[in-house]
Amino acid sequence: MKKDRSLLVVTHLSQLLDLITGFGGFVVPLILWLTQRERVMAMDEHGKSIMNFQISMFIYAIICVPLTFIFGLGAIGLTIIAVLCVVFPVINAIKVNKGERPSYPLSIEIIK
Repeated sequence: MKKDRSLLVVTHLSQLLDLITGFGGFVVPLILWLTQRERVMAMDEHGKSIMNFQISMFIYAIICVPLTFIFGLGAIGLTIIAVLCVVFPVINAIKVNKGERPSYPLSIEIIK
């Protein structure tokens, strides 16, 4: 196994592809994680945290959609989710570049 901090940073930042493609922020980190987890140190840990975050944000968004029609609060929830999906990949890419562990709050641990 090799140490490749730059690939870990790219993996975290690749989540921002959601802004361009709508789904690339899930697919690209998934492919990087699945293909590099045996080759790059800590990729398995980072990949799992990214996937858990992406899946959690998707679940929260699904919950917010009906709330938009019922209470109007869903729009606020979707806005918060959008901000979290932009801010935390950038923060964690910076952390990884410094050698720190990533942390994604509100993330449900689906993949262990």
